[in-house]
Amino acid sequence: MKKLILLLFIGFQTFAQTKALRTSATLNVASPESVGMSSDRIKRIEDMLNEAIKNENIPGATAIIIRNGKIIYQNAFGYADVPNKVTMKNDHIFRIASMSKAITSTAVMMLWEQGKFMLDDPISRYIPEFKNPVVLDKFRLADSSYSTKPADKEITIRHLLTHTSGLGYGVIDGDEKMKAIYKKAGIVDLFTTEPVKIGDNIKKLAKLPLHANPGEKFIYSEGLDVLGYFIEIVSGMTFSDYLQKNLFEPMGMTDTYFYLPDAKASRLVAVQTKTNDKWVHFTDTFYDVDYPKKGAKTFYSGGAGLSSTAKDYATFLQMYVNGGEYNGKRFLSKTTINSILSDQLGDIWGGEKSPTGYGLAFGLVKQKGVAKAGSGSENTFDWGGYFNTAYFADPNEKIIGVLMKQTQKIGEDRTSALFRQMIFAAVEE
Repeated sequence: MKKLILLLFIGFQTFAQTKALRTSATLNVASPESVGMSSDRIKRIEDMLNEAIKNENIPGATAIIIRNGKIIYQNAFGYADVPNKVTMKNDHIFRIASMSKAITSTAVMMLWEQGKFMLDDPISRYIPEFKNPVVLDKFRLADSSYSTKPADKEITIRHLLTHTSGLGYGVIDGDEKMKAIYKKAGIVDLFTTEPVKIGDNIKKLAKLPLHANPGEKFIYSEGLDVLGYFIEIVSGMTFSDYLQKNLFEPMGMTDTYFYLPDAKASRLVAVQTKTNDKWVHFTDTFYDVDYPKKGAKTFYSGGAGLSSTAKDYATFLQMYVNGGEYNGKRFLSKTTINSILSDQLGDIWGGEKSPTGYGLAFGLVKQKGVAKAGSGSENTFDWGGYFNTAYFADPNEKIIGVLMKQTQKIGEDRTSALFRQMIFAAVEE
């Protein structure tokens, strides 16, 4: 009985969404003209993607375009698996990799709204292993040994959200020294089929040296994996359960998971590459591309582990475009959304001269980016994933675009940039 009461208490405490004062509709289909966009110009986008398939620049894709909460275009192109001749469909599921980061950041901010912590709290307050961080000083290549010096400050939750913690990214890190250190320590960088849990991984990570003092540099990192474990500590739930209960289920994201149910595994798109001018299945030396449908299924990577559909991810973005509400449920307040979509990095990212910035969950278009054309209005937010998935959302024009592909090491592919550019060129009013 005591355990039951505790579980009920935890469940109540972590029920993050609330009833909204207004109710937006769920995503439904409408014509481009009904929301002030041109069907003829949308057709150009379709032609561009069909041409990319014909020229074998990409093997396949799914695309969705939304304006004013209406799906004005959704289509699938080419093949989900060329060697096995599986035709791409709108409901195919993709490994979204770093597109997971915005979902993790959103979950963090939902807990922040409940008063569970403050953004400038040191993470060591919740994960003690991060106490007294150190920065890499000297490194010996022969045996990967190193010396350190004390960092000048603690890592905060804000640092982790904005990739300014000083942490690295192991195998995909740009610094060979960090790659060696992370490998020697046995850090899981992205995802795994092995029976590893995020808490064990993060505790090992906390003992390693940083690239730089916290708050000094933007260094793409495992910060969102740390925050996945932080969510478990603060919520009292597994990270996967927290997302399912507080985001995916109430938002109707029925095809978004860390690990796919057996009944949906056949819908996973194959990762493909080109060998001798033929599309083949991609294999890699440091992870198993089949991780979402096999293995131990115990590692929940907040930075890279989720799989989803174009429509599910567009639904998540629509909540942001709606100012934090979707289908009568409020996930974040309007004021929190404004903070998330505000540049956090200033000169660290490039200052006023930069066309882009970075908020608490997304890359951002700044005024100079608007002038470059094709990216959207100021505060349009975006990101992408390791396996060639991409999205953007313009809260001013209320436009969302998601283009999902599943490729690696294929050379130049401009379809994501052209897709975005041509969507804005289709706006009539």
